[in-house]
Amino acid sequence: MALFTNPKLRWIVWSGWNGLCPRCGKGPMFAGWLKLAKTCPACGLDYSYASTDDGPAFFALCITAFPLMFVVVWVQVRFDPPWWVHLLTSVPILVLGCVASLRPFKGWLAASQYVNQAAEAGAADVWTDPSASAKADDQT
Repeated sequence: MALFTNPKLRWIVWSGWNGLCPRCGKGPMFAGWLKLAKTCPACGLDYSYASTDDGPAFFALCITAFPLMFVVVWVQVRFDPPWWVHLLTSVPILVLGCVASLRPFKGWLAASQYVNQAAEAGAADVWTDPSASAKADDQT
């Protein structure tokens, strides 16, 4: 599996899923449960570059909710339980699965943005010159 032997990918997954700084791997990436810290206390990396937006929720829903729906439909068709059985089983699994995976996904996406130097289309100069986006706005 060449995918898992890629050191760049291994670093992104390790630092992101552990919530550690993607530059040094020592400082915490989060100041709260889902709130990114302003900077890394170990190396000073500014986390303002990170714009994960709805990405964590998308991955949490796709990996947890989508497969669970097949299980719920199968249980309904096979056993025809009353509605409260789904309320006591499916809903907690769905909520816990989605909520518990939000932080690792957010860390993974933020680490991926840093390691790959992701930027908005047309904003590649921002990585080398943070005032480049302001200069580009002034020219338009």
